[in-house]
Amino acid sequence: MEANKFGEKGWTPDRIGDLNGKVFVVTGTTSGTGFEAAKILLSKGAKVVMLNRNSKKAQDTIALLKQNMGNDIDVNNIQMDLSKQVSVKKAAEEVLKTVPQVDALICNAAIAQVPKQTLTVDGWESQMGTNYYGNWTLQALLFPLIEKSKGRIVTVGSLGYDMGIKTIKFDDLNWEKNYTPNNAYSQSKLAQIMSTYELQDRLKKAGKTDVKAYACHPGSSRTNLINTSGSFMMKFIFNMMKLSPLTQSAEKGAYPQLMCATEPNLDQSGFYGPTGRSNWVGPVGAHKIEPHAKDKVIATRLWELSEKETGVKWNI
Repeated sequence: MEANKFGEKGWTPDRIGDLNGKVFVVTGTTSGTGFEAAKILLSKGAKVVMLNRNSKKAQDTIALLKQNMGNDIDVNNIQMDLSKQVSVKKAAEEVLKTVPQVDALICNAAIAQVPKQTLTVDGWESQMGTNYYGNWTLQALLFPLIEKSKGRIVTVGSLGYDMGIKTIKFDDLNWEKNYTPNNAYSQSKLAQIMSTYELQDRLKKAGKTDVKAYACHPGSSRTNLINTSGSFMMKFIFNMMKLSPLTQSAEKGAYPQLMCATEPNLDQSGFYGPTGRSNWVGPVGAHKIEPHAKDKVIATRLWELSEKETGVKWNI
């Protein structure tokens, strides 16, 4: 493994300068890595627009942040349910109306390990519909503002992309056959990461190098992700794991997305996360991405399918 270019300790938020006048749109900030990322961005003087499904929880989160950091922080929430296209479109519209610029859109929210095959209101398998199509639509609709701001799109993937079937099951995207929570989750995460690298190619081809797109993952962080949607057994295993040295704090889990959102001149071709044991923990930096995540044929097919499925086209 090549040496971490950020030194032995890896990338840390100490590297973030003053963010006054910068605007970050972050999804899923009521707990876990999203909460920690929002907190750190606010501590550096940024304006944070949170997108969360649960407005009550979001208001409680804002109250907690103000209690900890003072009333001067610039933070608000726009209600958005990532699993419903109509909600994503409405939230995007609200962002476009109320926010002058987007220095980075951090797509952090996700669901995981849904025990039984479930479809979204739009008719997609729930993890694919939420983690992939939800983010696809949000990113595409906010793209013009991100482009105007010379901003960034940060996709928080998962090491799950390298588990499961390691490709996109085009002949049965909804897992009518052989559904497993892990396979469906893995596919949704692979799709997210894959479309990030595909987006890079398309931006490059269009000569739009002012917008940067990054893929990262939090490693194995102590968050509520599995607790909110996983089965009892999965929760039990995961909560045992939280006590082991193979996990790290949610704050550390937020470092990769913060790095991708703020670090100048960061190479887009990298995949960012912890570089220690199994890439679950350790200093944050670039590490190996498996070739199936950059499979051009599959990525192109997925992009075209996504335009068709969502009816949303990127204006690149």
